[in-house]
Amino acid sequence: MRSASDPPMIADAVPRHWSLRLLPASLVPYAQLMRLDRPIGWWLLLLPCWWGQGLAHVATDTSINWFFVALFLVGSIVMRGAGCVINDILDRKIDAQVERTLNRPIASGRINVIAALVFLVMLLCIGLLVLVQFNMPTVFAGFLIVPVVAIYPLMKRITYYPQIVLGIAFNWGVIVAWMGVVGEISLAPLLMYAGAILWTLAYDTIYAHQDKDDDAIVGVYSTALKFGDNTVVLLLVCFGLTLALVGAALWLAGGSWAFAGLVVGFFHAAWQVARFDADDPKLCLKLFKSNRTFGMAILSGLLLDIFLT
Repeated sequence: MRSASDPPMIADAVPRHWSLRLLPASLVPYAQLMRLDRPIGWWLLLLPCWWGQGLAHVATDTSINWFFVALFLVGSIVMRGAGCVINDILDRKIDAQVERTLNRPIASGRINVIAALVFLVMLLCIGLLVLVQFNMPTVFAGFLIVPVVAIYPLMKRITYYPQIVLGIAFNWGVIVAWMGVVGEISLAPLLMYAGAILWTLAYDTIYAHQDKDDDAIVGVYSTALKFGDNTVVLLLVCFGLTLALVGAALWLAGGSWAFAGLVVGFFHAAWQVARFDADDPKLCLKLFKSNRTFGMAILSGLLLDIFLT
């Protein structure tokens, strides 16, 4: 049971998350601002990094670099948090009008914009510290995506396809991770990156159906509003192309056991499409969160390939 002293609950947050229970009360709004209590976001940012690293190890027949694994974990949590801060600063007036977001720390007034900017700089410094652990081509690749990350929160104001911009930003880790291991780009990671963008388009469209009524009222756009009752067709196309492009990447990299993960991913994607109901927000959230399982299926296949070949 919640007490009067408990922090405001934010939609999608994990109930009784450790960050809400263990951190000092003064830090809880910052934990909520960077979405520590909503870990699915950093998982969906992290998994493409591990996909890219796994693909690189398969292609080069090398053992897993566990230091890189840890760097991508820390970097994903921190940079997802930084992206959320940017988003919430720019969207603070919109968030205050939407039921699902009105309790966010900036929209509710618990953190002011200046404090949020200071916190953002701190997160970016940590992210930079992680990035410079890699070779120079990887550092350069990491900086290339910064403008896309910065403009993403504005896209919902001007296009029905902000999910594509999110996919471009959110899955750049495929390229960064590949570069970290190999040092140069090739077709296999580019195909995996393209597949991951379409994966994001699918799962974030599912997610956007939670907010479609509020979005229409406040005047922002999404693929959920664009496709409406035809969303199932979009999901079929996106998941199908995701699996095809990732499969092509695995083939180019010389994968074998990795295709087992693709098969599991196929059945999970089919389950999502079969269960999808655009008018059931709770189900949409459940399906969105289940994409961690889809991502883990692909990753598990890559791990099988690394350990068994």
